[in-house]
Amino acid sequence: MANLLQSIETSHSTRSAVLSKSLNVARVRCVGDPDAVMLETWESWLLAMQVHSAVFAATFTDQETVTCKIRQEERHLTTTGPQRYLNAGTWINAFFLALICRETARLDMLAQVPESLLRGCGGVLDEYVYAWVETLRSFWLRRDDVGQHLVRAVDLSAPEHARVMDPETMSKLKYPPMMMFYRYLRNDAAGFNEALNDALRWHKEYWTADEDRTQNIEGVVAIAPLAITCLAKANGIPIEVESGYLPTALLDFSWRGEFDA
Repeated sequence: MANLLQSIETSHSTRSAVLSKSLNVARVRCVGDPDAVMLETWESWLLAMQVHSAVFAATFTDQETVTCKIRQEERHLTTTGPQRYLNAGTWINAFFLALICRETARLDMLAQVPESLLRGCGGVLDEYVYAWVETLRSFWLRRDDVGQHLVRAVDLSAPEHARVMDPETMSKLKYPPMMMFYRYLRNDAAGFNEALNDALRWHKEYWTADEDRTQNIEGVVAIAPLAITCLAKANGIPIEVESGYLPTALLDFSWRGEFDA
């Protein structure tokens, strides 16, 4: 990881690689530290958040370089236009990681990333992804059209609209966080906890369906449900569900104030 970070300032291939590797390192840490109580585990999640935010900070500016803090060092990333790794799916991961780390400034920055950049990155994503991005962006920017975007995202997540995502992945991994967010917007504590419980149950069903999935590191932490639960808890909704897929120290923000992120 240290070697990758040495060239992140100028190399697009490094930026693409460090996105996936940083997130997988954070997940691996939670295998041996499921509650994320160790300093090294929190540092790994913080690094994943910093990297995911940094690659977007370097996309929509007239400056030649952007200064970003990554692993307690100021790094000067050359700016870029659309790249394949800067797609809407990566943006959603970046947004959720910033929610988990309670990084308001980075959320402010991510909310300004234009949809045209995300759509210009190449590749094909289901249309619901862009509606989900707009939901989260509008929410963070306190716009009045959050509900409209959320309804559209939910409608577009129906199987008949899918071009890329298979129905099982959509129904068990992508749809549940949207229902959690809906309950959060309504300040429905009971409904939120029910939706959270459903999301975790489906997460487990999906990632334990066969041996290959069981061995896949992506299933260790339910990142989207965790992020929305962090948001709900920070805004006064009592969380009644406990799960190994929701590391306690991340949910409780136990490392608050320990680092200058």
